[in-house]
Amino acid sequence: MNTTTQPTHNTLFITCFAALVATSFCFVLRAFVVDDWGHEFNLSATQKGELLGVGLWPFSISIVLLSLLIDRVGFRAVLWVAVACHLIGTTTTLLATGYWSLYVGTFVLALGNGAVEAAVNPLIATAYRHDKTKWLNMLHAGWPGGLVLGGLLALAQGGGVDWRWKIGLVIVPVIVYSILLLRQRFPVSERVAAGVSYREMLAEAGYVSALIVAALIVIEVGRVFDWSLLLQGLLIVAATAFYAWYTRSPGRALFIIMLIIMMPLATTELGTDSWITSLLEPEVVSMGLQPGWVLVYTSALMLVLRLFAGPLVHRFSPLGLLALCSAIAAVGLYGLSQATGVAVLLAATIYGIGKSFFWPTSIGFVAEQFPKGGAVTMNVLAGVGMLGVGIVGSVLLGTIQDRAIGHSLAAHDAQHATQLHATYFTSEKTGVFGRYLALDEAKVNASDAQTRAVVDAVVAGSKKTALKSVAVLPLIMLAAYLLLLLYFRRQGGYRAVALTQSPPAA
Repeated sequence: MNTTTQPTHNTLFITCFAALVATSFCFVLRAFVVDDWGHEFNLSATQKGELLGVGLWPFSISIVLLSLLIDRVGFRAVLWVAVACHLIGTTTTLLATGYWSLYVGTFVLALGNGAVEAAVNPLIATAYRHDKTKWLNMLHAGWPGGLVLGGLLALAQGGGVDWRWKIGLVIVPVIVYSILLLRQRFPVSERVAAGVSYREMLAEAGYVSALIVAALIVIEVGRVFDWSLLLQGLLIVAATAFYAWYTRSPGRALFIIMLIIMMPLATTELGTDSWITSLLEPEVVSMGLQPGWVLVYTSALMLVLRLFAGPLVHRFSPLGLLALCSAIAAVGLYGLSQATGVAVLLAATIYGIGKSFFWPTSIGFVAEQFPKGGAVTMNVLAGVGMLGVGIVGSVLLGTIQDRAIGHSLAAHDAQHATQLHATYFTSEKTGVFGRYLALDEAKVNASDAQTRAVVDAVVAGSKKTALKSVAVLPLIMLAAYLLLLLYFRRQGGYRAVALTQSPPAA
């Protein structure tokens, strides 16, 4: 029987909250220095997008794999894996000498972030099983809390400080949650306490989910290591076939729908957040502010809203809240693509409100509807979100910018009889979407002041184009949530599914 007391639940919540703060430090500090990496190592916008992406998609490898093991190795062991990854990844990034060393360091940090979330989602869903969506929203307030704290610490260092000092700040919250781990007690997971078998847990997600996860992971790893299409196909088929043989279940249809929606959702929130410091730099700098203030501001909104999410969840239901936030986020993103001057802050406020409840409310919905799925359904959902934004979303935003820059330079040449495109848009790169040309940062930096001013204006316009394009994603999500609301209305309304606590037989 689970004998964990309420005071232990409170200290457990604090430990999980602190661990999530560490994951968001990795995220926000990378967003602050990605342009510094571009200048120092001559990276294209797409390469920067790939580095932002590798800060996200490896999360999915660790969160999915550890979800399969967590009930056997224990929550404590998984969180210590996270500590090791955070320390190793930070050290590797600080010693980076180019694109690939930055890639490896960021990859290991992302594995640590996945290990954190693999543990904290089922932990809090177990400890507060009677109000999961509320407490998962409160837990995930640790994410914007870390964005705000990490962002303020980075801003306090000023714009002229070497990027390594900013990345080094990751060590601070890692030490904090390591200390909290030393004496923490952990409960038995809800799935284990209810006697739900391991096979039943995997069957809730099903082999369709396994196909989606395997395809996304293998395609990206295959791109990095230059695997053949045949090898990639064989690995995807083998993984899916084994899962299908073991579970004999395609998975719950409602869960698979949520899994698909999670990819545009994650791009709307995390993909935009990865880029927002860079995307809004021209407008915010013109106001006399550092561009990082926009991310700090929207994160502060998210922190407050998530801490007080309970009444909204109870008033609208998880799906109703997700639909409302999708509409608000679409308006905010489109506003950011059009706004100038002080209007940027208004649009950022709307976007910040809209994105606040996406991630934890989606996990809470899955935890309430598929409790038999335990750690697997919650964490596969989060994993697919990270895979989608890391492999496609962040890179897509970078690719939109690269293409917009090329088109704008060509248009400027045609209008002014110049040769900017032929001179500066010459850097050959290879990415997820194949081979492409990008702006050569080294050549631009070596040009005269007038040329740099023209190119900077073109780059600023391309960033606006990226924000306008991503505003379509929450509209797609809105349509999906409205259809799901109609489905539940026909079923008699939204109700959480409860498991009876009954320990499995010996």
